[in-house]
Amino acid sequence: RPCTKHNYLVKHVDELSRTMHEAASIARSGRPGPVVVDIPKDIQNQKTVYVNHQHYRRPSYKVQTKPDAKAIEEAVKLIAGAKKPVFYTGGGVINSGDKGSELLREFVRATGFPCTSTLMGLGAFPASDPLFLGMLGMHGTLEANLAMYHCDVMINIGARFDDRVVGAVQGFSPGSKKIHVDIDPSSINKSVQVDIPIVGDAAEVLAAMLAEWKKKKYQPNAEAVGKWWAQIKRWQSKQCLKYTQNGDGIKPQYALDRLDELSWSPDTYITTDVGQHQMWSAQYFRFDNPRRWMTSGGLGTMGYGLPAAVGVQIGHPEGRVICVSGDASIMMNIQELATIAQYQLPIKLVILNNGYMGMVRQWQEMFHGERYSQSYFEALPDFVALAEAFHIKGMRVTKAGELDAGIKAMLAHDGPVLMDLVVEKQENVFPMIPAGAGHNEIVLGPGQDVGELNEEDGMVLI
Repeated sequence: RPCTKHNYLVKHVDELSRTMHEAASIARSGRPGPVVVDIPKDIQNQKTVYVNHQHYRRPSYKVQTKPDAKAIEEAVKLIAGAKKPVFYTGGGVINSGDKGSELLREFVRATGFPCTSTLMGLGAFPASDPLFLGMLGMHGTLEANLAMYHCDVMINIGARFDDRVVGAVQGFSPGSKKIHVDIDPSSINKSVQVDIPIVGDAAEVLAAMLAEWKKKKYQPNAEAVGKWWAQIKRWQSKQCLKYTQNGDGIKPQYALDRLDELSWSPDTYITTDVGQHQMWSAQYFRFDNPRRWMTSGGLGTMGYGLPAAVGVQIGHPEGRVICVSGDASIMMNIQELATIAQYQLPIKLVILNNGYMGMVRQWQEMFHGERYSQSYFEALPDFVALAEAFHIKGMRVTKAGELDAGIKAMLAHDGPVLMDLVVEKQENVFPMIPAGAGHNEIVLGPGQDVGELNEEDGMVLI
């Protein structure tokens, strides 16, 4: 009960048809989530006549999709008067369908305000748009996190104020008025107290906001927002995702930068597992459309990437599906290579192989006095040989100068490929906000030039 939306115990076989359809309806509507249907063995062994209850809805389960008109009016008035605004968008926008993403783009561009995204919201607003600040949170960009810290009006649409974004609640965006749009009323004021709560589907709320904006003929405070953008561009000039690729050793950032450049198209789909490779993928892949980015946003589910890639490839047979994994994560569900081979799914699997459980090693280095324990692998398999044992083409790239040719060969191959991409072992993911810290306590990469950033930016430089 604590981790499901609803659960059933089927006691009579004639209830099974209705129960399955009802469970699917609950799982998919409102805020999506798991529903358990427990089918005892004696019920499994019985026969029944299937009845199509596809459109059945549980009468007691009601989802509020349309927002309160008064709340919309208050929110849009606050937005119009903002001097340092920011849109904080999440997976709820993507869950609301393509319409949600289209309306978000229209509203953000109508205001000219900066927009940032959670890990699960990437692609709802185009990464290539100059109004986009990149991902925010623990491994988000400097500009996104400082904009959240200093903003005066925060427009949260479809995000749940999770701990990887909020950090220290008491220091979270201390000077802002907060608008929170969520289809799940239990998510509002759960961890962060907001000023204007709006319960509803993201697409419905955005449509109402746009209509109110146009009806009242609101215009942004051009002078104030212009000054705000000047400050943001100052933070952007620090190039917090900058890295230096020297010599033969492959920087993981460089690897994903080149993979994005060489594989990008509207029909490229990226899945990942969990760890450093996941964060680098979020930082360096450019998602201009929703549902091109499939990743696990909670519970550290290593092993998600490969099965997710199978589902995506079956759902989009003409699409290019790339699974980015780590040498530890891929071992969780590597048996799915057999599924890929059996169905000849042309998935490209890229393993960032640094010989470590990388994120664990990074935390041990940064927060546990370099006391490394159980994070180094001494007995990893030969991934190329393993791929071939599963009847899949295997490749290995170990030098930076061979990377582009290797990626091009992988993408050109007509069928599944596993690429063992050997990267530098000790690389860490930056920027990073330590657990429980505030957005202004962001840690930048070693030797990174922070220039004139100082206390006026609200920063605590570490």
